[in-house]
Amino acid sequence: MEENPKRPASEAPTQLGAATAVSNSAGGASGGESSAPPRSDETVIVPPRNPNETVIVSDAERSRGAGPRTDFAGFGATSLQAGTVFASRYEIMKTLGEGGMGAVYKARDMELEREVALKVIKPELADNPEILQRFKQELILARQVTDRHIIRIFDLGEAAGTKFITMEYIEGESLHQILKQKGKLDVAEAVDIMEQVSNGLGAAHREGIIHRDLKPGNIMRDTNGRVVVMDFGLARTLSGDGMTQTGAMLGTLEYMSPEQAQGKEIKTSSDVFTLGLILYELLTGATPFHAESAIASLLKRTQERAVPLADLDKTIPSALSNIVAKCLEKDPANRYQNAEELDADLRAWQGGKTAGKKVSASSVKLRMNRLREIPWPRLAITGVLIVGVGAGFAWFITKRQAAKSGTHAPVSVLVADFENHTGDPLLDKTLEPMVGLALEGASFVNLYSREDARKQAGKLPNPTDKLDESSALLVAKNQDVNAVVIGDISLRGDEYTITAMALDTVKGKVLAKSEVSVANKQDILNSIPKLAAPIRTALGDSTPDSLQFNQVSGGFKAASLEAVHEVGIAIDQQFAGNYQEAFDSFQKAAQMDPKMARAYSGMAAMDTNLGKPEDALNYMKLAMQQVDNMTDRERYRYRGLYSLTAGEWQDCVEANKQLVTKYPADRVGQNNLATCYVQLREAPEALKAAQRAVEIVPRGVGPRINLAFISEFAGDFVASQKEASTALSINPSAAQAYLILGEAQLGQGRIDQAAANYQKLETFGPAATSTANDALADLAAYQDKHADAERVLTQAAAADLAAKNTDGAARKFAALGNLEELQGNRAAATSNIDKALANSKTTQIEFLAARTYADAGEIAKAQKLAATLSASLTTEAQTYGKIIAGLIAEKKKDTNGAIQQLKAANSLMDTWIGHLDLGRIYLDAGAFTEADSEFDQCAKRQGEAIELFMDNVPTYSYFPPVYYYQGRVREGMKSADYADYYKKYLAIRGQSSDDPLVADIKHRLGN
Repeated sequence: MEENPKRPASEAPTQLGAATAVSNSAGGASGGESSAPPRSDETVIVPPRNPNETVIVSDAERSRGAGPRTDFAGFGATSLQAGTVFASRYEIMKTLGEGGMGAVYKARDMELEREVALKVIKPELADNPEILQRFKQELILARQVTDRHIIRIFDLGEAAGTKFITMEYIEGESLHQILKQKGKLDVAEAVDIMEQVSNGLGAAHREGIIHRDLKPGNIMRDTNGRVVVMDFGLARTLSGDGMTQTGAMLGTLEYMSPEQAQGKEIKTSSDVFTLGLILYELLTGATPFHAESAIASLLKRTQERAVPLADLDKTIPSALSNIVAKCLEKDPANRYQNAEELDADLRAWQGGKTAGKKVSASSVKLRMNRLREIPWPRLAITGVLIVGVGAGFAWFITKRQAAKSGTHAPVSVLVADFENHTGDPLLDKTLEPMVGLALEGASFVNLYSREDARKQAGKLPNPTDKLDESSALLVAKNQDVNAVVIGDISLRGDEYTITAMALDTVKGKVLAKSEVSVANKQDILNSIPKLAAPIRTALGDSTPDSLQFNQVSGGFKAASLEAVHEVGIAIDQQFAGNYQEAFDSFQKAAQMDPKMARAYSGMAAMDTNLGKPEDALNYMKLAMQQVDNMTDRERYRYRGLYSLTAGEWQDCVEANKQLVTKYPADRVGQNNLATCYVQLREAPEALKAAQRAVEIVPRGVGPRINLAFISEFAGDFVASQKEASTALSINPSAAQAYLILGEAQLGQGRIDQAAANYQKLETFGPAATSTANDALADLAAYQDKHADAERVLTQAAAADLAAKNTDGAARKFAALGNLEELQGNRAAATSNIDKALANSKTTQIEFLAARTYADAGEIAKAQKLAATLSASLTTEAQTYGKIIAGLIAEKKKDTNGAIQQLKAANSLMDTWIGHLDLGRIYLDAGAFTEADSEFDQCAKRQGEAIELFMDNVPTYSYFPPVYYYQGRVREGMKSADYADYYKKYLAIRGQSSDDPLVADIKHRLGN
């Protein structure tokens, strides 16, 4: 089920029981496999075979080569041959390198009589806008910098459909080749090279250009000793967002800064980190974060400090060691902020002066800081030796902390895809949810959503739809997940063997290993708690193994593997947005195992998404009938989910409080607790729960979106904007975050920005487009642009009906009815409300319909709906029933009866709309003091007006009249400030030519 206060799309339980909806291996090398960086076609001279090696051939001969000259008519599958004339101008002399994007040649410019390097791009790639942009970027940015240590780019052209760049031809060697030949350099030579690099890069930094892909392969030294930086294809300017955005990770893995590896914002100090890596390698012959794979190296540099050069080689001066250490500070704020600063210290060192004044204090204290570092600083878990694997110094520290406090901080775990070596497809996607639930038997374990992780894996430098060891580790690191569990299953004769291994995300080290063997397939179910027990123990669980093996605390109860497998299929279908197919698969699982609670809860979630709330509640009832077949944590969680589905918000609060008390790391429980507090309009408590969920999963998009919405609900639009922006920095495809960002900006009066973010929703498919139309129509109505709002709603309702989105169409017809009634078009209002009810009978639609009927004088229709709402079992519906009853009484001139009904409604559930309607009744009765109190509540709680029903449908157009009513009240009270409220209304809607309230205000103000 959904763990969002706005309930955008309900979810079936995955390995968590209720996961967050956000929802051929191409990953990096893993294990002991040698790992070269992905083939880089961004360098000026592209590697012909080894993707880590840049080839620059020293050319003593000056001959043009043999063979007839022929004009080039297109770059095909074969390379250009020596003697070919390209673009009627460039005579090809020899090939310098070839790669996936094209090739680089040494050529003679026959017009200018000079040698150049000619870089061409394959025609089949020329239509790729990103590749073409990088090609252009190399020319544009490099031309901005005029420095002898930066490669000179001459021209960008096209010949017969082939794009090409010409640039300075350099005769010499790359640093990669130099290192390969010499192993390492002496101090003077290494510093001389890097001082020239820093000098050239400093010129780029002064122009606001960040290189982003520095490495030994794209730094050359010519035969005269001049060092040149090349390859600006991935560069970006500080003034714009370049070709990528925060969250993207481009460059070569071995030479990335920590912030670049994590997809965070990068600045010129990021290039400085890479310069430190290269200088370190020049001086020692090895990189400071060497590991068995590129990914492991990447993970190390985001957490560990480099061993100081002076500790490795006593001949390296300490001052130079400190300079390099400052470059390699993990925190960008502690490094040189640009290459100019580094160049100054290198020059000073070369001159025999001390560079101490420019070296950060943090780098001087490097050794002390390294000893103090703890890879998992937030964990307070017991260190245990499992099958001979030691957990290290960090675990010792946290063990002592846990022993003192008796508590465990949350430990987040990602279960990667288990490798299936049996050839039996029934075991695909089957083991992972069982292992996950077994791990959750430990109260402090929080499982990271595998579906979220899979989406993140699709955005890695080498995108993949699989969670193998390398992709899972990289995702876990980027998402601040503490540990990854990998494993496999194999068949040896008649015996199935399952192995599992827990890895420290920071270092990739093994925390625990486990293995179980069973005689037949069905016994796999009962073996999972035993498999998970050593891992739980290593993570800090002190529960005895005998209790861990118990199904209640660590088991996955199911009648058959077939049913579990079907649930796995359903989850994949759910996160692909195929709700009906997912429902069918959950139903099939329930048929295979009539006692499987998660199958019924999955059906409930899908029915919610399919607009069948009553069926959803019935399936949750069936799930709760299987309480004896649930794990302990599932039992608490499902009770909360049932209350949430039923709309029993107080029961939902109590159930989820019990869940998070016993399982404090359960972020699903914290999110759902926040949801139910919001529904009860208890914003402070909702905020606490939402903030706790974010603390548990700092980079979880769902919790961030929840916190963003609850912040705006509480009236803090600035905080809401910050959280929504953070969610988008983590996942730019989180559509709901754009909606909340727009709402937060609207709350701050930033109309244009709100509109822009609402419009971005339209890029996420039909459902998001429907929401975008709701939002844009509400924005128009907020400004009293009735014609614009009606046009959007009319077209969008038709589109929803065509897409069979009847609930979406009903909300639009209800909004149309309200707009028509406000303009006095009662017949049109009634017609639209009739259409709304014909398409949906949800509580929200019935309330909106009844409210419009009452305002339009359709008392009989309003009374019928009020009776239906009042007879409902939910507190929310009963509250709305009383509000309608009050509006009807007011229409019948029964002011006292109306006031009593509205007061009773607000006592039952404290809604914003209840205060607005009660204030209107007091105002009409001339009870100005009482009305002032109600409207004051509305003004203070304006965040609640953003979405009256917390269902992704903005309703902020209800808010501006509050200023008009407050002006009327203060005018009636003879208050001197009454005009201020009128002016606030005019600031929003003063340009409207057909708003009767604008005319009335101008009359009252004497205009």
